[in-house]
Amino acid sequence: MNDSVSTAPPDTTASQSEARKSMAVPLRFRLNHDDVEIHVQDPTTPLLDVLRHDLGLTGTKSGCAIGYCGACTVIVDGAAVPSCLKMVGLLEGSDVRTIEDLEGPGGLDPVQDGFVARAGLQCGFCTPGHVMALRALLDDDPDPGEEDIKRTVDGNYCRCTGYVKILDSAREAVALQKAAGKEER
Repeated sequence: MNDSVSTAPPDTTASQSEARKSMAVPLRFRLNHDDVEIHVQDPTTPLLDVLRHDLGLTGTKSGCAIGYCGACTVIVDGAAVPSCLKMVGLLEGSDVRTIEDLEGPGGLDPVQDGFVARAGLQCGFCTPGHVMALRALLDDDPDPGEEDIKRTVDGNYCRCTGYVKILDSAREAVALQKAAGKEER
């Protein structure tokens, strides 16, 4: 007669996981031109954390976590925003673009090309934030003035390159985008 009794505790991992998922809030939005649905436990979680940890999009960098440095800049509904301050629960129905969205089948985005052409980066940590802020500016105004460019660059902190090269890169991006627009006509 086999009267063995298991002394191991019951496996509750699966049931705990299901319970957590059932408490999660579903959110639907567009991410880099794709419709996505995510489930979050805490709708106040910063978008930055969801992008990097849950969705594996690590191009957006984590810098200061207080919205000061600009390293985590993404585009939400056409505006450049620090993703460290944007609560994911506010994204329902929004359109979100990250640095991963910019390179297309034709190559780099004109803003990225501008940074390459004018050596607007060194360590590269702040570059995604600069690129996304400038992309938002150019999406809104394809021919921005010098003050608009400076104001956009001023919202992103860089310790390595210095702003002369970054401003040169931004001006180059404007010129490249204009040239690309003429070629499309």
